[in-house]
Amino acid sequence: MSNINWGIIGCGNVTEKKSGPAFNKVPNSKLIAVMRRNAEKAADYANRHKVPKWYSDGDEILNDDEINSVYIATPPASHIDYALAALAKGLNVYIEKPVTLNAAEANTIAQAAKQSTGKVAVAHYRRQQPMFLKVKALIDSEAIGDVRTVEIRMWQSPRPQLITHLEDNWRVDPALSGGGYFHDLSPHQLDLMLYFFGEPVYYSGRGLNQSGLYGCDDHVSGQLIFDSGVVVNGSWAFNVAESESIDECLIIGSKGSISFPFFGHSVTTRIEGIEDITDYPALEHVQQPMIEKVVSYFNGQGDNPCSIDEAATVMKIIDAFSKPV
Repeated sequence: MSNINWGIIGCGNVTEKKSGPAFNKVPNSKLIAVMRRNAEKAADYANRHKVPKWYSDGDEILNDDEINSVYIATPPASHIDYALAALAKGLNVYIEKPVTLNAAEANTIAQAAKQSTGKVAVAHYRRQQPMFLKVKALIDSEAIGDVRTVEIRMWQSPRPQLITHLEDNWRVDPALSGGGYFHDLSPHQLDLMLYFFGEPVYYSGRGLNQSGLYGCDDHVSGQLIFDSGVVVNGSWAFNVAESESIDECLIIGSKGSISFPFFGHSVTTRIEGIEDITDYPALEHVQQPMIEKVVSYFNGQGDNPCSIDEAATVMKIIDAFSKPV
């Protein structure tokens, strides 16, 4: 296997612990350079993480001959431009979620990938974490029988504790994020539904701004129906009292249920009246299992752990769910 030499475009908070260090911990993978428009912050990141090179311009990192793959971790508004530029140069691309501002942009990247020698994978990294692999195994083995319905509840305060809050708060600026906290957090939930149940045959929803705290949705609801007959109902609210916060997925089958938090570390099964709770240790770098699969894919040694086409489907659902009432 050849070495996958990485450049990170956008070495912000998400790369500090969740992903950045993992690129040097995965076999056949090395972090060569980082880029951030703020040169001082780029240099500081490179110094602290022992990265050989840093840049303050995207073109510089794309033109570094030592780099053959880039990880795009900027706010979503610039994902498409960096992805298209990288693919035009034949570079492999690993893109943060949400993959783009909307489905149309995701489809544009998918078309560009077909014309490029570079490959594209998307950072829906929960697919490779042990906890969610266990949930999938339980579903596939029919441990709870035939899955009938799924309920997703993601209710948080106007300042969710699930994310790192930055001064610019770009997550609630639709021009940068595509929407609000729903656009930022729902890819974690919606992609897992696709991973568990396949591509939906129907989806519809609505979004509204109840609190008026910022200029985008803070309450979204939607429904998915899969070819197998599984029905998923989702509710996302980012305007409730802190005491009422909840992060839960409940999967109901003909023999029992599976429940888990998307941002937690335990899975509860209730099968024919018997409850079992399994705890999973927190990962030091939550993206490391996914990055390992991406490196294998880029090296031609495995399948794509999450394709741009799958991510485009997630964006189609997000577009449909966030239509105004």
